[in-house]
Formats: sequence, C-alpha cells, structure tokens
Amino acid sequence: MAGSPIRSSMRGGRSRRAMADINVVPYIDVMLVLLVIFMVTAPLVAPSIINLPTVGNAAPQEQTPPVVVNIKADRTMSVKYKGDSGATREDTMTKAELDSFISARQADHPDQPVVIAADKTVQYDAVMTVMSDLKARGVKRVGLLVKSQ
Repeated sequence: MAGSPIRSSMRGGRSRRAMADINVVPYIDVMLVLLVIFMVTAPLVAPSIINLPTVGNAAPQEQTPPVVVNIKADRTMSVKYKGDSGATREDTMTKAELDSFISARQADHPDQPVVIAADKTVQYDAVMTVMSDLKARGVKRVGLLVKSQ
C-alpha cells in the first residue's frame, strides 16, 4: 500500500484550493471614501453664471399656425388652415387634392407644421398613410392631435 496513488496525492498535508469568494470590503471602503470626498467638495463648487447677450429691437418671429388635416370616421378628409388673408378656412379634400394642396402650401410656407387629427375609430394604417404622404411632400414637422382627458 505504500505505493498507492491515493496516498501519494495526499502527501504534503492539505491540498490548496482556489478561493471562490471575492473580498468586497476594500471596494466598499474605497466607495465610501469617494462618497465623502464628493459630499465635501460639492458645496464648494460655485454654480457658474452665464451672461447671455441681449438683442436690441429685434422683431419677434411670427409663429405660423399649423395646418390641421382632419380624418373623419368615414375616412373623408378636411383641411383647416389659416389663409394668407388671415381668415381660417376649412376645405373638404380627397387624397389627391390634399397632396397638391400640401405641395403648394409647403412651397409658400416651408416651415409650417402639419397636424393630423383623426377620429379614434379610424384605423392606424389610414393615419400612417397620410403621415407618410405628408413626409413625402416635404413637410418637416408632422404631429398628431389628441384630446386631453
């Protein structure tokens, strides 16, 4: 039995195993020291004051009211907009008429937003079709109009 393999592996006393646990106490100590440093230095940092430039007699920019495209439950469309005379107009249009109207309107007022107001029973694909048509006609800002509760 003197030459058995089991006995020779046990020679030398205890076998060494790798330690499976990570000692996190030093990490916690470092984090607490950093926390104390930040708590002490935070009140010492003065907020910077920014002096903004002033403008003389600049005219405020007029905001153009959006064109509202109404999609009714029966999928008919109407467009509500403020004309060049300042009067609010509402016209019932087909899809082809809407496309030509939006193209002409964007040529005259390129930054005017368009808002889609759809009935809640209108299917999602109808709203997305109108939205993609507006984007294809060069409308930069398209939004959805919702009713607040």
